[in-house]
Amino acid sequence: MTTLKTTAFRWLRTGREVFPAMLMAIGAAQRSIQLETYIYTDGQLGCLFLDALLAAARRGVRVRVLVDAVGSWFLPDDFFVPLVAAGGEVRRFNPLHLWRFGVRDHRKLLVCDESIIFIGGFNIADEYDGDGITRGWCDLGVRLEHPILAGQLAVAFEELFALADFHRKPLLRLRAFKHKRKSRPNSTGKLLLSQPGRGASPFQAALYHDLAKAREVRIISAYFLPTRRVRRDLLRVVRRGGRVQLLLAGKSDVPVSQMAARSLYHRLLKAGVEIYEYQPQILHAKMILCDGIAYVGSSNLDIRSLNLNYELMLRFEDKAVAMEAHDIFEQALKHSRRIEFHQWGKIQNYWQRWKNHWRIFYSHGLIRSSPCDSSTR
Repeated sequence: MTTLKTTAFRWLRTGREVFPAMLMAIGAAQRSIQLETYIYTDGQLGCLFLDALLAAARRGVRVRVLVDAVGSWFLPDDFFVPLVAAGGEVRRFNPLHLWRFGVRDHRKLLVCDESIIFIGGFNIADEYDGDGITRGWCDLGVRLEHPILAGQLAVAFEELFALADFHRKPLLRLRAFKHKRKSRPNSTGKLLLSQPGRGASPFQAALYHDLAKAREVRIISAYFLPTRRVRRDLLRVVRRGGRVQLLLAGKSDVPVSQMAARSLYHRLLKAGVEIYEYQPQILHAKMILCDGIAYVGSSNLDIRSLNLNYELMLRFEDKAVAMEAHDIFEQALKHSRRIEFHQWGKIQNYWQRWKNHWRIFYSHGLIRSSPCDSSTR
């Protein structure tokens, strides 16, 4: 894999950082804007973005917006009418259909002029706007300038934008979801696009590779229900003398997901994995550190993100990026409570453990499948 130059790279640690930066980039765009998100709401933040997109369209910028039909379930049908009237294009990904209901576009992406990129976990909704401590959910994103990567992301956006309404013959629709996924890296080796299908996604393949030799692993995950392979690899890091730290949700918008994650605590803690729960606000961030390698993007470490959703992750082999990522982790630890093995064993009686294990099966199938449930955030 070649190294992705990060001279114009910036971590965005809070909603207070990411949204003004995104709005500034939209305001400065001259040629094209591609905005993709799972959740878009018509609150104060959503209206600010609409105004910025509308102004861009009126000055001749090609504006295209893709939102998920389930994630943006409550967004009024006429919300984007002014933008469409000004020449913008808007689509809702995968309108509700029984057989393909579970396949969602969970990516969060903004590309301006095929040069400036924003990627992370932030949806366009008011609850994400804050510092993650006194107000607003705790999340992460990045801003970078990289023409090659931006061009690849622009193409990836166009492909999903074209697929969005699923006006295709049934056989072609079936092929879109039943094919075997291939783990081929792109030309930078850093863009990891995931989609439904069989086999390991590029994100999974890269993560397996890095975990196999890692000595220090630090993970921030809002919804933690990884595959057996990932859990096994984490335990192997500890067994060969390494260190694994998991920073998970102390507060969650999806209680059943949190309970399912907690069902894994006993074995992980017993093996020597350190587990912390973030306390001040709901945790929504997604970040993985394997020694000097950093991952950031939209994918949770749960069954839905790993196997069903369209997801987007970036992988960086850059010392400066990794150092700041470690600092982000350390700062989050200051607001987290460590879960101790002996205390957890006392809290979790047999009945509680049974309920949590039951929720694993529930999470594999039913979790986040209701159109009124915004849990694939």
